[in-house]
Amino acid sequence: MAESYVLGVDFGSDSTRCIVADTADGRCIAECTVHYPRWRAGKYCDPAVSQYRQHPLDYLEALERAIGGCLSQVPQQVVDRLAGISFDTTASTPVLTDRNGTPLALRPEFAEEPDAMFVLWKDHTALREAAEISARAAEGPVDYTRYCGGSYSCEWVWAKMLHCLRNTPALRREAYSWVEHCDWLCALLVGDTTPERLYRSRCTAGHKAMWHEEWHGLPDPDFLRSVDPLFELFEGHLYNNTVPNGTRVGMLSREWSKRFGINHPIAVGIGAIDCHIGAIGAGIRPGTLVKVIGTSTCDIAVSEPHDSSSRIITGICGQTQDSVLPGHIGYEAGQAAFGDLYAWLGRLLAWAAPEAKDNLLDRLTREAEALPRRDDAPLAVDWFNGRRTPDTNPAARGALSGLTISTSAPELYASLVEATCFGSRAIIEQLRSQHIPVERIVAVGGIAQKSPYVMQTMADVLQLPIEVSGSSQACALGAAICASVAAGIHPDIATAQRAMAAGTEHVYTPDPSLAGFYERRYRLYRELGSVTEKLDRA
Repeated sequence: MAESYVLGVDFGSDSTRCIVADTADGRCIAECTVHYPRWRAGKYCDPAVSQYRQHPLDYLEALERAIGGCLSQVPQQVVDRLAGISFDTTASTPVLTDRNGTPLALRPEFAEEPDAMFVLWKDHTALREAAEISARAAEGPVDYTRYCGGSYSCEWVWAKMLHCLRNTPALRREAYSWVEHCDWLCALLVGDTTPERLYRSRCTAGHKAMWHEEWHGLPDPDFLRSVDPLFELFEGHLYNNTVPNGTRVGMLSREWSKRFGINHPIAVGIGAIDCHIGAIGAGIRPGTLVKVIGTSTCDIAVSEPHDSSSRIITGICGQTQDSVLPGHIGYEAGQAAFGDLYAWLGRLLAWAAPEAKDNLLDRLTREAEALPRRDDAPLAVDWFNGRRTPDTNPAARGALSGLTISTSAPELYASLVEATCFGSRAIIEQLRSQHIPVERIVAVGGIAQKSPYVMQTMADVLQLPIEVSGSSQACALGAAICASVAAGIHPDIATAQRAMAAGTEHVYTPDPSLAGFYERRYRLYRELGSVTEKLDRA
């Protein structure tokens, strides 16, 4: 195989990360991270109502700077041997578009309108709309939520787009279609964003838009109209066909080639959801659960179609054929808050002295590690940002129990770490109870790389070894693997994974002597969660 390289680009919540990877062995020879300036300034967001919006210009500016930063680190001969580019993005992160496929926020009249911007994955402003979609699906002849855990989430595209149209009627004059962030990027780079012609990712469509082969694509327009006639705006302007990871959607346009400083054609691969692509970078296979651990978690598993093609897995975020590895069913679960819980405690404790916040979590970790394990220690439930899995409930709330006037900050921190690990155990139990094997766990993301205390606690709670991926940029590496297939360097993702996927950096081994202690604590966690939900409904 001739020497060749690819670009893998990972669009996160806070920043864009780009790598240049060698297609022979996956070695990262350059990387660059660029933060979103408008997002960092807190623009267009209102945490009090869970509104999180991102301006398209943040994405465009970060993309150009990240790729430019990468290419400035490598010799020209590497640039000349670039073969492809692919992406991952957060999801569901959709935006309303006009008939040309232009996000409405890029039009002058809507440049400062949050509902015309990309609605970030963790935006929860569409709670009402999601409940209406779930209720209508349960009543109808076809339950379009059957493959996405049995209910529709306010974090997903149909609820978000309906909320934007309801909330800002002025958008209805120009709204023609919608597009997920990953699909828009691919269309933009090949030079054609026309809604009826652009390629759509099987991954985002199946997990976020109720797309399924059983009903030949997206939900029937009659069903959508029954939720709200506003959905008529999109009729005939969307899609039913989707493509799996590794698909080439076209070649990089002359405009973007010039902007990136690439003087030859390179392939553009379809984009997909960050955690699903990160699972590819981490070497996912049947029996492996890849946990992408950051502010939240996304847990990805796959199975052979003959094992479960006829079974509907309940209580998770969705299952879709070919959404991760072509030829396999992909399953998504996750926790709506993980690192966000630790950050919350840091903000709380540093309220009167913000300058002390930087080293606070390090100190909490050191002191929490030294605490004795007590059955009567404070106990927490981790649903501070709602519950994603098991059994989606965005309105669920977290809880703290067993506090006394002697409770210390390190004890609170330890209870939050336990709770996030208990939430991970609940996900594994949900999968195993429905015959999705979890025999191996691979962790990727910032917490996996940087917090031995959290990872060791997780290994002890799960009583399973936790392998930490050797790549600090597993999502970008997964995108690079997909780019190598789109460019024809590798014939398929399985082959590309064998050559390029990351190995294991470290393994956290569980302490068997702690199994009984964490079993008792976990049962109390489940009981406290049940009580919390009853109080929320009261």
